[in-house]
Amino acid sequence: MLFTSLKSVLHNARYFPLWSALTAVRWRSFDSRSRGLGTTFKTVMRWFPPARSRFDREAKRVFPDMKRGARAKLGQDMGRHMGRTLFEIYHDAEFQTQHHKFNASGPGLVALKEAQAAGKGAIIVSGHFGQWEAVRAVIKMHGLESGAVYRPQKNRHYERRIRAGIEAGGKPILATGRVGTRALVRHLRDGGIISILLDEKYLEGVKIPFLGHDALTSLSAAQLALKYDLPMIPAFGTRIDDGNAFRVEFEAPIPHTDSMTMTRAFNDSLSARIMADPEQWYWMLRRWDGA
Repeated sequence: MLFTSLKSVLHNARYFPLWSALTAVRWRSFDSRSRGLGTTFKTVMRWFPPARSRFDREAKRVFPDMKRGARAKLGQDMGRHMGRTLFEIYHDAEFQTQHHKFNASGPGLVALKEAQAAGKGAIIVSGHFGQWEAVRAVIKMHGLESGAVYRPQKNRHYERRIRAGIEAGGKPILATGRVGTRALVRHLRDGGIISILLDEKYLEGVKIPFLGHDALTSLSAAQLALKYDLPMIPAFGTRIDDGNAFRVEFEAPIPHTDSMTMTRAFNDSLSARIMADPEQWYWMLRRWDGA
């Protein structure tokens, strides 16, 4: 009982700063609130030493010659982008209706529609880059719906808000783990679409280069694509126009070869986008730990 009470207090204490930031400006417009949370996260990246040092460790790995001032600016810019992204996910029901913000293109969107017309499922692969929920917003704009795989949050307040936001973007929402995997397979075999973020560390994964360094990576998306003959389509929502709009690009489906080659092709695609816009990737994932 005491442990449960202490855990609840800790969850409340950790969630309180974000709740305060969201509540203090709730009377303002959507874009103003989004920019406000972006500014808050930028400030955290500037003045909160644990966040700064964690970012520095990851960024130095990829940019060893970057000067300290440039790296500090990169961390703050990342914080600003991620604050806006978190706000939009929390308010995904409203975000999904803002069709004027989404500029969609790419052969993968055509491939997705063709698969659906043939009664087949599809796997959308992306990463914590730009605004990944913009990809599902575009899919919904075209009369389709994509579920998503997500990692449950330990803090019950974050979990409640994040899950509600993700569900607004499309269903089903499937937690990582054995039960979620079984539901995922059923959904794909029934012709459903699922979106998976493949840039998280996966302890049971294999070492595949990512941004020039080996990272433990899951092969599950490619394995499912091969087993059920489904298109595996990389898609990314890049922020443009000072972060107020999104260029959503659906790349051509990754050719079916073997799961290792296909997953490496995705890593290479995401790596290229990160190198072009490094402030738009969430560097705090501990991506290379354990490799």
